[in-house]
Amino acid sequence: MTVQNPQKYHIVTFGCQMNKADSERMAGVLEDMGYHSTEESEEADLILYNTCSIRDNAEQKVYSYLGRQAKRKRDNPNLTLVVAGCVAQQEGEALLRRVPELDLVMGPQHVNRLGHLLEQVFNGNQVAATEEAYIEEDITTPRRNSSVAAWVNIIYGCNENCTYCIVPSVRGREQSRTPESIRQEIEKLAAQGYKEITLLGQNIDAYGRDLPAGGIGAGVGGKITFTDLLYYVHDIEGIDRIRYATSHPRYFSSRLIKACAELPKICEHFHIPFQSGDNDILKAMARGYTHERYRRIIEDIREIMPDAAITADAIVAFPGETEEQFERTVQLVNDIGFDLVNTAAYSPRPGTPAAVWDDQLSETVKSDRLQRLNHVVNQNAAERSQRYAGRIEEIMIEGTNHKNPLQIMGRTRTNRIAFTENTTGQSLAELIGKTISIKITEVRPFSLTGVIC
Repeated sequence: MTVQNPQKYHIVTFGCQMNKADSERMAGVLEDMGYHSTEESEEADLILYNTCSIRDNAEQKVYSYLGRQAKRKRDNPNLTLVVAGCVAQQEGEALLRRVPELDLVMGPQHVNRLGHLLEQVFNGNQVAATEEAYIEEDITTPRRNSSVAAWVNIIYGCNENCTYCIVPSVRGREQSRTPESIRQEIEKLAAQGYKEITLLGQNIDAYGRDLPAGGIGAGVGGKITFTDLLYYVHDIEGIDRIRYATSHPRYFSSRLIKACAELPKICEHFHIPFQSGDNDILKAMARGYTHERYRRIIEDIREIMPDAAITADAIVAFPGETEEQFERTVQLVNDIGFDLVNTAAYSPRPGTPAAVWDDQLSETVKSDRLQRLNHVVNQNAAERSQRYAGRIEEIMIEGTNHKNPLQIMGRTRTNRIAFTENTTGQSLAELIGKTISIKITEVRPFSLTGVIC
């Protein structure tokens, strides 16, 4: 289906990297239909909110945005309103009842069907597409937000049963893409001039366990694993850097660490959520590992790749968490010294076991513990940054510093943002995607500044 007159779309994305990748794919569908992107929602003929339900505040933000657009639609019935993503999957038709101005509610498993679903909308239907569906191989060309780095989904969904997490119920069961289709997408990206890819999965270490044995890239066990996939795609010409997210401690392997050390394109950055430093809380969360197991993983990484950046996720004030248990999380953060920890106070999510437990903690306790943990995280990040002082680092240029247009911006292999003045004599357009060396002259907890060598 193609729109008859030039029309504009506006996408707002909430949440994780998976959502960002989904938004790029949906933008590609809309542009295939004849829509053009606009940064101004008031100019748009179609507005799409790609939502996140991991935390309550993200969900409430969506409803706030929707309220404003619903009022606008009452004045302009030709405006098309779409809610996609995890809130859409979670709420389904209830969202249509709550916001009757909506035209389409669609879960993450229906991203590739956006064009077909909109056709139903334009035929006069209000549509809710939240039934479980097999995700067809993506034949759409995403509208990438970067000309340098691209997301590549390798596995959808999640089979874990963490008691706090809504992801399995909104993103469905694990579904690995074939190694052939992944390689083809990366080869196409390389041909288009992309230099960096990030392989994505809700639980990336689970890649391949739902695929038949004996396929291309399979390891000695007969089934392809995520580590096997890294070896399989590593030699693609034109791609300079490979990143991936997110790992799960239950399945993280020493073989993966060795692969990252052996394969020169794999960046030295591990993102491995630990969620809590207390074993009883980890058990209540159904995470499937102990803090001792997590510490051994980090020890193994630092033995083989001592300079690698290590980042993580943590939750404070999980139901029943005592002050002593919280302090064990703080101790783990202090002991390990992370480059960054994404922290959150526990937020009850509908349909999850922990949401109905009696021992919920107060908002006051949540806020206090989150603030205290963030203080420790920031201290550690500042200390970890000191190792960059005076060093020569390679950064891949992505754009300019929004706060200082005279500086160009890139990322180190360890995923640290770095800024430098452009003294090359080349324009920004000429530098985008190129790797340059800078000497670090200023370090901050989460970014660096340097001069071109």
